[in-house]
Amino acid sequence: MITDNTIYSSQIVNKDYKGWRIDKFLTLSFPEMSRSQLQRLIKEGNVSCDENIIVDNSFKVHEGDIYQVFVPPAVDAEPMPENIPLDIVFEDDDLIVVNKSVGMTVHPAPGATHGTLVNALLFYCGNRLSGIGGVKRPGIVHRIDKDTSGLLVVAKNDMAHRFLSEQFFEHSIERTYYALVYGVPNPLNGKIEGNIGRSPYDRKKMAIVSGGKKAVTHYQTVEVFKNSAALIKCNLETGRTHQIRVHMSSIGCNLIGDKIYEKAKKNQIKGFDEDCKKFINSFPRQALHAATLGFIHPRTKTMVHFSAPFPTDFDELYHLLQKA
Repeated sequence: MITDNTIYSSQIVNKDYKGWRIDKFLTLSFPEMSRSQLQRLIKEGNVSCDENIIVDNSFKVHEGDIYQVFVPPAVDAEPMPENIPLDIVFEDDDLIVVNKSVGMTVHPAPGATHGTLVNALLFYCGNRLSGIGGVKRPGIVHRIDKDTSGLLVVAKNDMAHRFLSEQFFEHSIERTYYALVYGVPNPLNGKIEGNIGRSPYDRKKMAIVSGGKKAVTHYQTVEVFKNSAALIKCNLETGRTHQIRVHMSSIGCNLIGDKIYEKAKKNQIKGFDEDCKKFINSFPRQALHAATLGFIHPRTKTMVHFSAPFPTDFDELYHLLQKA
């Protein structure tokens, strides 16, 4: 595992790697880091050989050399408050339940430092957010993908943050998602079990892998469209990164609009006219909505439930499939 504030040594350069670019060679030596991460470390002067610092990503490695990579401690950039409208489903002194819009990242990250839910919350709440999440994630207890719409709970104080985090850790939170998928699950209702971890073939993807974390998805087929697509309801027993997207893809029913886990056969969707096919196949994001959220309230200790209707784009696609 790569950790901050540590120096790591590459493998020795043998004759097979002589003349390789330094960024390419280090990517081979440190598969836990992406090539872009290593390129940034090189440019910032964190890579050396003996006493020589290397700052050129195109530097050619020499046979017999070993290169050192220093991973500096992460420094959180403090997000700024931004006046971004929020769809607040519920709020009290301890928490806020938000219906997150499509296209909004939950917290700042490389390439997404503005326009996030955290920026909006800082403007709306001021300093009334739990500090447990750190500078970049105040109040954030869980996440959903940028292009997934739906419900999130945010903690306003540390007591609420701890109490809610324990429920997520214990998988006792009730969460229902709706997805529009290519194909029809067989069987129509069931349980998908498959440990999820980073794909060994594509770092942008998650996958079912033997060494991943336990992941369980319960699904029900709500409606079938011309035996070529379906509306699926998913309840998560666990909550892993891209869990529904990976699990549904694993049974041949990848989500409509999912650019990461899409399959070529989506263009062969049958029973719809050409205009309808074009609309379906050009849907710009994964058709996934976090529709319900249930948890024990941290102060009252009673079970509370919240729901959010389909967003406009999801609803439009759903009705198109119904009427086609």
